[in-house]
Amino acid sequence: MPAPHTLREDALAIWRAAVDRVRADRLVCEQVRVEDGLLHVGDVALQLNRIRRLIVVGAGKAGAGMAAGLEQALGPELAQQKQLQGWVNVPADCVRPLPHIRLHAARPAGLNEPVEAGVYGAERIVELVRTAQPDDVCLCLLSGGASALLPLPCDGITLADKQAVTRHLSAAGANIAELNTVRKQLSRIKGGGLARLCRAGWLITLVISDVLGDPLDVIGSGPTVPDASTPADALAVLERYQASQAGIPARVFEVLRARQGRALEPVRSRVEHLIIGNNALAVDAAGREAVRLGYQPAVTSARELEGQAEEVGRSLALHALALAGGGPDCLVSGGEPVVRLAPVERRGKGGRNQQLVLAAMLEVERACQLGAERPWPPLVLLSGGTDGEDGPTDAAGAVADAVVYERVRQLGLDAADHLLRNDAYPLFDAAGGLIKTGPTHTNVCDVRVAIWGGGSSN
Repeated sequence: MPAPHTLREDALAIWRAAVDRVRADRLVCEQVRVEDGLLHVGDVALQLNRIRRLIVVGAGKAGAGMAAGLEQALGPELAQQKQLQGWVNVPADCVRPLPHIRLHAARPAGLNEPVEAGVYGAERIVELVRTAQPDDVCLCLLSGGASALLPLPCDGITLADKQAVTRHLSAAGANIAELNTVRKQLSRIKGGGLARLCRAGWLITLVISDVLGDPLDVIGSGPTVPDASTPADALAVLERYQASQAGIPARVFEVLRARQGRALEPVRSRVEHLIIGNNALAVDAAGREAVRLGYQPAVTSARELEGQAEEVGRSLALHALALAGGGPDCLVSGGEPVVRLAPVERRGKGGRNQQLVLAAMLEVERACQLGAERPWPPLVLLSGGTDGEDGPTDAAGAVADAVVYERVRQLGLDAADHLLRNDAYPLFDAAGGLIKTGPTHTNVCDVRVAIWGGGSSN
């Protein structure tokens, strides 16, 4: 039977294979090429001699990798000929110099909410697309995190108002679809706003999806997609999570009511969308790596929103323990649960993946009745965000195995209390269970790996 550290190494290798497959620069280069006088973007082929200028805009955690991949795919000669220029809003720790596309620090690292720097960047993006001409092509690079990185409040709403709304809904357990419904209705650029502002002949959006099921109107709050939601839908979300009772300014509700029934500016550009990466692609790659390592994996990628992280973690633990009965010896799954935050005065530090793994560890302890006479089974549980950023922490997620569990016991840490207070980070930090990668320059939700010992060829 492999030693615990070997099982962990396998689990990490499987997870890293998922992240590598959806590396942003790689995904862009697979879809963009220049050949025989044509610019190919997915299935779209544009004659280069009819393009005056190439404009690039966008936002997201994968924005830096996408921009670098695009410049590589176009090549320096074409970039110069077509006056390539662009502006992409990214987290501060993703900024790097590129020859033609400006990467703008639109928020600090680890702070997944809009700030004034994001508003400044969004205004520059609007300037670019509004000055485009019919013989220009605009490429929009969109990935997870774009909603917070591309804030441009509508008239009558301040950034502070949007921050208050986002914080309240996130803390109350609203899912990404609900959050984006409200954010789109309070924005000039989301919910198709960017497409309405664009004056280029073509607007082609390359998307790395961080939303299960890949709904284009939800990813990044759909800046280039017609908005299927309405101000009434946003009001319903705010009411569902008791926003007025939580002190959200009355003008937020007033603006939404005033926007009902308003006529929208028509879209002038020809708009196309291309999903170049998603959770299913990452999970498939992880499954292939598991097979290469000698495992027999069961592989699933969620297509719909998941529930609470604790519930998903407990379910993962029980399914992993069932591997002892034979059949598959490895589980690879993808998804994105939510976390209901503890009151701020009790809240610790952590993220949804760390919360999930901590709940899973406690479930293994309960189900196996662990104690001095019953050690941790030959099992490794891992969950990590493919963006390398789990909540407001510098960890992508966490891993639980015999070494981590025993260290928690030796230190006398109260795992149940840490779980209740959303305080998984310091527990896993002390026990050596954190996964730290730094920014991965991609974002396709989370990937989880569970391995039952004895299935590896190592």
